[in-house]
Amino acid sequence: MLTTHVGSLPRPQEVVDVVFAQDDGRTVDDAEFQRVVGAAVADQVVHQVDAGIDLVSDGEMSKIGYATYVRHRLSGFELDDVPRATPADLDAFPRFRDRQVQSGAGPKYKRSVCRGPIAYEHREPLQRDLAALRAAVDGRDDIVGAFMNAPSPGVIALFLPNEHYPSTGEYLAAIGAAMREEYEAIVAAGFTLQIDAPDLAMGRHIMYRDEPDEVFVERVAQHIDALDDALRDIPADHVRLHLCWGNYEGPHHLDIPVEKIIGEVLRAKPSTILFEAANPRHAHEWTVWRDTPIPDDKVLAPGVIDTSTNYIEHPELVAQRLRQFTDIVGPDRVIAGTDCGFGTWAGFGPIDPDICWAKLRTLTEGAALADKHL
Repeated sequence: MLTTHVGSLPRPQEVVDVVFAQDDGRTVDDAEFQRVVGAAVADQVVHQVDAGIDLVSDGEMSKIGYATYVRHRLSGFELDDVPRATPADLDAFPRFRDRQVQSGAGPKYKRSVCRGPIAYEHREPLQRDLAALRAAVDGRDDIVGAFMNAPSPGVIALFLPNEHYPSTGEYLAAIGAAMREEYEAIVAAGFTLQIDAPDLAMGRHIMYRDEPDEVFVERVAQHIDALDDALRDIPADHVRLHLCWGNYEGPHHLDIPVEKIIGEVLRAKPSTILFEAANPRHAHEWTVWRDTPIPDDKVLAPGVIDTSTNYIEHPELVAQRLRQFTDIVGPDRVIAGTDCGFGTWAGFGPIDPDICWAKLRTLTEGAALADKHL
């Protein structure tokens, strides 16, 4: 059974410093940025291999966040001090929310607003990312494959508000048309493309928090249509999709149940689906996957490791969780994964870096146990 994770990993402080300097608009020597990030990518790949991970990533070292980094690549966005959207589940418990904010437990990044036509304007950062990952994986026979993350059109729309396009549909289409260049470049470089799409689940209690569930499901269909159009020239088996309700400690009692969106998610083009299946709010939903007809061309990569707690799961628990899914689609169509990333935002995250690697090791140990049981 193959093992992987969702993509982001804790950034070393040296990386955090240069990424924040770049995001703040301070002058950063290009050669120094490449040196720092390239060395970190190489180190992260070594750590992943040492932990037994088969399908590795660059850890998103160069990105301050999995969606907001696009303002450094796309035209049409302006910095603005717009308020950050707070998930509705946190607003429901204001004392907890405020305590989290006061403690500094939250991501820090520049907010942007779309105020002009979107185009893929700056290609150099993408080329640097591709070169860094290629240098880190070339010549290694202990890596099965490598993937690189990119945000869905919908999650870009979630984090970067629109003040230019007449409708959300036109905004999504414009983002997709621009991001198609990044999507296709990742695949052309020989990597699997991972689309990060928390808009399909987390969007319920952020972007569409004031809409009823049935309206949100309609919006999910719209988001998937925009994504599939952007992926139209990429084979489905070169793409994986990450479904997420938000990688933060919180009540999550307003998360939309997976049974309400699973039909649309399975309709999306990517052949592999990564999804939360370990945390206390979604671990029970394996039965929904069991009771839903899964298309024969779909591969399931359930999260069997929680990424918001420093508990290290027992390998036997990991194996038990994996067997729940191998019973549904067979062992050849299951990849052991994580609920989300371990470093969703640069410089922020609840997981201690050393515990991150320990959790990934227990992931691979659990996958080996599952293989043995099978």
